[in-house]
Order: sequence, then structure tokens, then C-alpha cells
Amino acid sequence: MDKSHRVLPQMSTAELKEINDLRELFLHDVPLLDVRAPVEFAEGAFPTAENHPLIDDAERHRVGLAYKEQGQAQAIVLGEQLVSGAIKAQRIAAWRAFLQRHPDAVLYCFRGGMRSKISQQWLLQEAGLDCPRVRGGYKAMRRYLIGQLQENSTTCRPVVIGGRTGVGKTRLLERCAARIDLERLANHRGSAFGHHPQPQPSQIDFENALSIALLKQVDAGNRAFVVEDESHNVGSRHIPDAFFARMQTAPMVLLEASDEERIEITLQEYVHDSLAEFQAYAGAEAGFGQWADYLRGSVDRIRRRLGGDRHLQVRRMLEDAIEAHASSGNTEAHRAWIAYLLHQYYDGMYEYQLARKTERIAFSGRADALADYLRETYAIECVAAT
Repeated sequence: MDKSHRVLPQMSTAELKEINDLRELFLHDVPLLDVRAPVEFAEGAFPTAENHPLIDDAERHRVGLAYKEQGQAQAIVLGEQLVSGAIKAQRIAAWRAFLQRHPDAVLYCFRGGMRSKISQQWLLQEAGLDCPRVRGGYKAMRRYLIGQLQENSTTCRPVVIGGRTGVGKTRLLERCAARIDLERLANHRGSAFGHHPQPQPSQIDFENALSIALLKQVDAGNRAFVVEDESHNVGSRHIPDAFFARMQTAPMVLLEASDEERIEITLQEYVHDSLAEFQAYAGAEAGFGQWADYLRGSVDRIRRRLGGDRHLQVRRMLEDAIEAHASSGNTEAHRAWIAYLLHQYYDGMYEYQLARKTERIAFSGRADALADYLRETYAIECVAAT
């Protein structure tokens, strides 16, 4: 693959390059210039893609109507009228800036057809830049990743890290060199209290990112890797059936920690880390309010499972903790509702779920013991705890 965009003022449009090796694009995280409309990009794209459209949503709508009512020729004429002059210059400038930051990038539209060819031609003619396009465009790339996800799910070698809520499964996962972090890919902690201030990716984005992560694991010798035990849904994102089925047959290691450690870890994640995220996103005052509402909403989402009396009890403890936190900055009161939920809600679900997985449990222990076991049994390197 050509790793640079050369200045080629004499190149004809007939010589514009196409890229067909999709595997290499995804294995090497090649930067992708997505020239589809923003609404298309929002529905699904790829981790290394940036959206700099040839035509925006409104222009796409008008061109689509013209195509439907008057045919392709009139649609092309309208498109040239809509994207001309200063607007055309702005679009080309955005592409040029992207390629200056990512000289090895390739571009794509939906099917690798007219929009990507026009973008290539304009880049060549107006900026002297030769940027390859993906043959078949987004549709071919998406189809490839779906196929790879199905195929690699059957051959990959996951080891599932299980354990009660608060034992530090994500912390152990992050210590392991070979891993797939489903919660990071889904931008969700995987529980009722798992929301981040930023929205989750689209389902298609999640599937694409998972397929690429799995492709890299299998390509690197198909060695064992760790993945955290999850339900079928991570927040509102659905783990693809093929990979979830593979997780249900994989060996499992159970992480253990004391109740005190579980409360401390949960306090750090649900209170300190989460509040810091909300305040970084929305500012100190607004972030605190949004974070407090997120905690209230999380408790309310499990009202039916808790039952009315238990829900009212934990809600009162939460309100007391939020009030104390807001007035004095003291977070100690949060320990009460955290301990209550761990023992009265999460542990019961854990026991029920674990009963269906006992035959798969290969090892149980604390974090360092599990790290040693993963290293010795599966050659999964784990760094020391910090």
C-alpha cells in the first residue's frame, strides 16, 4: 500500500487508485476519510474514520429527490450546483487538512462509486493530492467485518474473567497484554451504574470495533486473550451472538476480593472516577448535578428488581450521600448505599448466574494469583498492579 499522498499534477483521473485489501486496512489502523453524509456516518463507521462529507445531509436529501424524480443526470447537475464555489473549496480544504495529518489515509463513500471518485478527482485537480479509495466503499468494508466476526468468533481463544461486582475485573483486564475490552468498545461499565457522560457508539460502530479487535487477536497467532464476563447487553449495545456464544463456552477464572475491597473499588469507580468524568464533560457545577441525576436514575432503573421497600431504602441512603457530598465534599456516606446494593442486589444475581457456569471455572483467586495463573497457563502477560 502506498503510504504517502504525492503531489501529482499530471495524473489523469483514469489512474486514480483503488484499495482492495481490507484486511490490511483494519489490521494496521489505516486512517479513513469518510466522505458520506453525516447521517450515514452516525449510523455506522469505523474506529479510524473521520467524516468530512462531499455533500451534507440536506444536500444529500435534495440530490436523492432529484435522482428519484428526474434521473441520474439531473441529480449530478444539482449536486455540482450545490457543491461549488466557496462550499467546494471548504470541502477540499477539510480533506487536505485531514491528509496532511494522515498522509497514509484512504477514502470511501457508501459503495466506492461516484462520491468517492469525485472526491478523489477534486483532491487531485484542486490540491494535487492522490488519495486511494476503497473498492466497494463502506458497504464492502462492513460486509467484510461481519464475515470476519462470524469466522473469528468460532476459532478465537478467550478466557473469561468473572467475579462479583466490585472485585476489580476491569482493573485486572487492563493489566493483561492480550485482551478485548468490551466495556471500552461499548463505552459503558456494563451495569445499571455503567453510563458515561458521552453516549454509547451506535450498534454498528460497536460491532465494527469488536470485529477489528478480534481480527487482530486471531491474526497475531490466535493466542489466548482475556475478556470480562458480561451479559448479552453492555448498556444498550448487544454483543454479537457469535462472539457471545463463544464466551459462554470459554474457560473462566474467578476474581476474588474482600467486602472492604469491593466497597472501596466501587466507591472509586461509581463516585470518584464517574464524577470526574461528568465534571470534565460539563464543568464542575453542572457536572456534579448531572452525575447526581445519573446515580438517581441508575437506582431507579433497578426499582422493579429491588422491590419497593429496598428501592426506597437505598434511594434515601443515596440522597443523604449526595447531600453530604455536595455540602462538604465528604464521600464517606456513599459507602452505605454501595454496600447495600452489593449485598442486597448484585450478590444475589451473581450467585444465580454463577450456578450456570460452575463447570467452566478453571481457577479462583485474588488478582495477583489470577495474573500468575493466566501467565503460566495461557501465556497471557500481566503487568504488576499499580
